[in-house]
Amino acid sequence: MEGFKVELIHDATADEGSWVSMTVDPQGRLIISPQDGKQPMLRITLDASGHVANVEKLDVKIRGAMGLLYAFDSLYVNGVGPQGYHLYRLSDTDKKGTYGAPELLRKWNGDKGGNGEHGAHGIVLGPDKKLYIVCGNFVDVPDDISPKSPHKNYADDQILPRMEDGNGFGAGRKPPGGYVVRMDPDGKNAELFSSGERNTYDIAFNPDGELFGFDSDMEWDWGSPWYRPTRAYQIVSGGDHGFREGSAKWPTHYEDSLPSVADIGIGSPTGVIFPTKAKFPARYRNAFWMMDWSYGRIVAVHLQPNGSGYKGTFDTILRGKPLNVTDMEVGPDGAVYFATGGRGTQSGLYRVSYVGNSGISDDLASSKTAGAQRETRHAIERFHGHSTATTTDIEKKIWPALNWPDRFMRYAARVALESQPVASWKEKALAEKKPQAALTALLALARVGATSDQPDLFNALSKFPTASLPEEQQLLKLRVIEVSIARHGRPSEDVVRRGIEKLSPLYPAKSWPLNRELSQILIYLDAPGVVPKTLDLVAKAETQEEQLHYIVALRKITNGWSLDDRKRYLSWFKKSGPGQDAGPTYPAGGNYFINASAKHPADLTQWFDDVGLKVGNGASYKNFITKLKLAVIEQLTPAERAQLAPLLVEKPPADLSAALANRKLVQEWTMNDFAADLDKPSRGRDFARAREMFALAQCIQCHNLGGEGGAIGPDLTGAGAKYSRRDLLESIIEPSKVLSDQYQNIQVTTKDDEDIVGRLVDEDNRKIGIVPNLLTGDRVEIKKSSIKDRRLSKLSPMPEGLVSILTRDEILDLVAYLEAGGRKEHAAFQAARD
Repeated sequence: MEGFKVELIHDATADEGSWVSMTVDPQGRLIISPQDGKQPMLRITLDASGHVANVEKLDVKIRGAMGLLYAFDSLYVNGVGPQGYHLYRLSDTDKKGTYGAPELLRKWNGDKGGNGEHGAHGIVLGPDKKLYIVCGNFVDVPDDISPKSPHKNYADDQILPRMEDGNGFGAGRKPPGGYVVRMDPDGKNAELFSSGERNTYDIAFNPDGELFGFDSDMEWDWGSPWYRPTRAYQIVSGGDHGFREGSAKWPTHYEDSLPSVADIGIGSPTGVIFPTKAKFPARYRNAFWMMDWSYGRIVAVHLQPNGSGYKGTFDTILRGKPLNVTDMEVGPDGAVYFATGGRGTQSGLYRVSYVGNSGISDDLASSKTAGAQRETRHAIERFHGHSTATTTDIEKKIWPALNWPDRFMRYAARVALESQPVASWKEKALAEKKPQAALTALLALARVGATSDQPDLFNALSKFPTASLPEEQQLLKLRVIEVSIARHGRPSEDVVRRGIEKLSPLYPAKSWPLNRELSQILIYLDAPGVVPKTLDLVAKAETQEEQLHYIVALRKITNGWSLDDRKRYLSWFKKSGPGQDAGPTYPAGGNYFINASAKHPADLTQWFDDVGLKVGNGASYKNFITKLKLAVIEQLTPAERAQLAPLLVEKPPADLSAALANRKLVQEWTMNDFAADLDKPSRGRDFARAREMFALAQCIQCHNLGGEGGAIGPDLTGAGAKYSRRDLLESIIEPSKVLSDQYQNIQVTTKDDEDIVGRLVDEDNRKIGIVPNLLTGDRVEIKKSSIKDRRLSKLSPMPEGLVSILTRDEILDLVAYLEAGGRKEHAAFQAARD
């Protein structure tokens, strides 16, 4: 960004680790933690010019921190301490940075405890002098969470069963997903403040005292209708942002959730700040700075009041490739300091200062009107989790806000209403005549009312004919129906009949959001004619995402199918699923692209363009489609299978055995063999040979790159933006050196001294299930009573020596291919300069 200066002020040495979190102590020193726990935390002293004067290793018994905060004369750490990865407090015994023994404040539980890339992360101090901590979607809500928490009553709230991720990521996990917990400085009195995030790494308060985060997408969902981009979002009391696992993620229009402030696109969110103390122009001091690890950028979201909330636009402060940004803080000199690192990559400390011509002002953005609206919302939020509202409070404070045009205000009022005894407001909700207030109140009743309230709720809904409402309220009414069914079961047959009678003439509607909700409700109700109507929408839909929604929604309905309908349905898989030849693949005859010719929403295409990639499907798409089709086939009768046989045959993947059989051992390569070659992938590489090596090294079986390949291992499409050339080469030659916990195997030793290594896929009180070979998918079941030892494997699922059959130039071509993201137009495949 023009006017800003960026300088590298410290390059981490090998013994200083790969950095992922940072905070500032009262002396203005930066405290930085490496990720893997092998190296200690560091304390960096800056001189008057903002350069490094001293680097020291902290002698504390906590490592691998992914959340740091200095407050109350203590260093708070989410890290690996004596009792595991939990929240600890290190008291500053002399107020100069001499820390005492770790004090365990709170344990985190979940798939990996609080540890891991989807674990317990950022810690911030709120205006109320309480700690706010953000946790990823693999951390369980604490057992001792306060019953007076602002946020509760969460569920999937889907009337059609969700499908899990195609690769099983997050399968079986129930809401609330990622969440923010609020607690006292001693870790006690924990309250669930908000949820419905996926994996926010860091959070920050703005000058108005409002909390914000930068939530991750699920890149494996690219190409699906439930894909949610990375987003800046406001975190309010009782907030739910709609993240659910698998296909159950909520669209933005669900009013029992809250919208984003700004959608950023694809990426991997890390550190965030409001640099209000920086010596920058007001536009950037007031902005929400967010880091994207995957695509090496720091963006600034410029917030504008929008009712009692905010809306925002963003621009890019800086970008690099690779620039694996992880965390940032404002230093004592008014510059922003940021770190790079993560997953074993090279770390550095950078300084961002402003050297432009615009004036540096102390003014912070403010608006009296917006401030008054926020205060009104805060007054309503005081009832969240507390059943203390009087009849006057409900009528004078809560109820009027149910009809406000501001969605954040309506949301706060609904949560306040849900916190009160249902008997104190149910009759008022059923009698309300204003559509917006009535539908919002009825949504509350659907969420917290009893099953016996359902008939009265549907009768109240009938006062507001769907077709007479504006689209926003039509969607809200349909959402009330869905939540009531999800929570209280199938209505009476009379209600079902009336529902079909009223809603069927509206389907199909003119908008995709309305068709989304109408299709689900009418399919659930088994409405006559819903199958051919929905198949007509598949044919008319312009994007793959909309098509896939209807295909998934139809998978469970068993009535109303003609043979021609079945053919239309299964033909979609031939056009859009595995087997569609959408581009050249290697080796000859192979087929790895999926639906590459389908249209995607303009926003998705733009998000890919923003980071220099071609739009495509995520790593879960192929397996998801395969599982979806198998689930549908299982419902067919033998006669239908015989009649539909030509549509059920899949083209097998290419057999690499012949090509591999002609290959001989070249050399067992090491990193030292390439010490003088790291500049060679820059220009003049052979693209055709590079693609062939991606297949012959068997990368293609496990990894997706640009829409081509398998989905067992990490998606490599953006690897060149995340990792340096050395990192890429090292991951090929020494795959076990750095392991992501998302792909780590476990090693089980039985009492018979049998060792079994593989991916943990399921577990209950009696047994565990392991898949030793992800390519075959064969599952091994082990009784827990027969296990002697169980640990994380230190070996990568990727075997060593896969490139021993490749020559030096072929390996360099492969590195260039990974760095280029599989793009032929990349500079590495252009002619070498003289």
